[in-house]
Amino acid sequence: MAVRTTTATGLRAADLEELGNLAAQLRADSVRSSSSAGSGHPSSSLSAADLLAVLLSRHLRYDWANPDNPANDHLIFSKGHASPLLYSVFKAAGAISDEELINTYRKFGSRLQGHPTPVLPWVDVATGSLGQGLPIGVGIALAGRCLDQLPYHVWVLCGDSEMAEGSIWEALDKASHYGLGNLTAMVDVNRLGQRGPTELEWDLDAYRRRVEAFGCEAIPIDGHDLEQIDAALTRARGAEHPTVVLARTVKGRGVPEIEDKNGFHGKPLKPDVAERAVAAFGGVREIVVPASPPDPVPARSPDGGGLVQLPQYEKGAKVATRKAYGEALLALGARPTVVALDGEVSDSTHAEDFAKAHPDRFFEMFISEQQMVSAAVGLQVRGYRPFVSTFAAFLSRAYDFIRMAAISRADLALSGSHAGVEIGADGPSQMGLEDLASMRAIHGSTVLYPCDAVSCAALVEQLADRAGISYLRTTRGTYPVLYDNGDSFPIGGSKQLRGGEDDRVALIGAGVTVHNCLAAADTLAGQGVSARVIDLYSVKPLDRDALVAAVRATGGRLVVVEDHYPQGGIGAAVLEALADLGEPLRVTHLAVRDLPTSGSSGELMDAAGIGTDAIVEAARALASVPA
Repeated sequence: MAVRTTTATGLRAADLEELGNLAAQLRADSVRSSSSAGSGHPSSSLSAADLLAVLLSRHLRYDWANPDNPANDHLIFSKGHASPLLYSVFKAAGAISDEELINTYRKFGSRLQGHPTPVLPWVDVATGSLGQGLPIGVGIALAGRCLDQLPYHVWVLCGDSEMAEGSIWEALDKASHYGLGNLTAMVDVNRLGQRGPTELEWDLDAYRRRVEAFGCEAIPIDGHDLEQIDAALTRARGAEHPTVVLARTVKGRGVPEIEDKNGFHGKPLKPDVAERAVAAFGGVREIVVPASPPDPVPARSPDGGGLVQLPQYEKGAKVATRKAYGEALLALGARPTVVALDGEVSDSTHAEDFAKAHPDRFFEMFISEQQMVSAAVGLQVRGYRPFVSTFAAFLSRAYDFIRMAAISRADLALSGSHAGVEIGADGPSQMGLEDLASMRAIHGSTVLYPCDAVSCAALVEQLADRAGISYLRTTRGTYPVLYDNGDSFPIGGSKQLRGGEDDRVALIGAGVTVHNCLAAADTLAGQGVSARVIDLYSVKPLDRDALVAAVRATGGRLVVVEDHYPQGGIGAAVLEALADLGEPLRVTHLAVRDLPTSGSSGELMDAAGIGTDAIVEAARALASVPA
């Protein structure tokens, strides 16, 4: 095919014929691949084939041989279940072979998985959990407009069912706020969802009003009219505001047996129907669309940046770790690829320190945590290192986005402040008491909980180069600095703050409970009980060697103390690490077991049974047990 223009001045008959042939190939290959796999979503692919044919042939500026080209456009399938169509596009671009498409789709070990993942070099992020592709596209577009300052365009294919997701409207709101004219959502309005009609069906006017209410430009079209599609995408490319192409389509387009009929979502066609459909589409074709690489751009220099000089703290001074996080993040600002995002609480998380010094690299996401995490994922697609902060409790709103970020193999750091009952009078709605468990469950995650400013700053610096999803839990209140500036805090390590060869019990804490454990150890020492205190600042990965040493020194007597619900937190991490040790354990687990109320930090920790007195009592009881 030779269909290639950068502006739409009217399509010739030959152009329309070539586009129609390409759309037919995309439809046939979507049917063939899903039929070969025995599963998939052909009907959702058939409806959007015309959109993708025009985009690929006339508007997508992409160097398929060099997917890392920084000037490439970005194509995201937010409706990731339409992967047969995406992979058919890859075949039409010459990126994959027909053999790979038909013989490996959805097969064990194949890179053509049921929903797209970045195992494919042309896929930026994993999709399939609906409502996430467009918010991530906002992050990529932010990078293009505000940081890269490159003319690439971000194209996102959305399904109409996911338009019911609040995250879609968070995305459009932030796209409008930041004036992202380099972002276009193409909504495949095919009327039918998984179990029946969508909320708005084919009411394009209702979609239009909603899109415009969020400050974006709506372009309603017939999604099977190639000339309308071409005109809409041309208009989108030159727009000053974010655009949403509202394409009225027919689910199952081109296959009379399933066109606009309920009950065929996520089902391959029956063999005889598939055979007739492929024949009707013109059979097996091998159309390859010539690539349209973007204009070359200067290579970005490596992230050398300035020297990172971490803040210094006086031993014994009282400093909140949330403040140390903000000051360490400010120091990391010397690296030009470090960016920060916050959810309208930067004066509490102390991300405002970075925002004041580097306003061009700080992105306020307001109270939209799903968009905040998604934008971070998009920014890291473009090579930036995002640091994302809010209250620990509020990250739960974005949990599925964090989970999907791990599937995308994203590299980003999350900071959750105001964790546990320690926050005091604000009450339980503000207390992150589930965050350690949820973040530990994320594939490949790192979970850190420093107890003082020095360790916090040292850990923040390491997160700038840490692969995967990292989570740093910070504390609201001020607590004494325990360590010397320059001390080492390797991820996966721990610190022993008290103890010796005659230890009768080990007190294991992280964050605020380290201070409670130290106070308890001092009381126990006055009572003739030697207690080892371990600062388990790295909750995942865990310092198993230090735990094993504590078990052997104390005869297996451990008191684990955490400002967290008992399920899945530090206690669970310790017991999981020691499960295969094969030596006797006598573990007392102190955690928040009842629903907290308002009160002072001391009152709430005492009421929860994680204060100094409770630790002393638990340790004395264990110490009295014969080895």
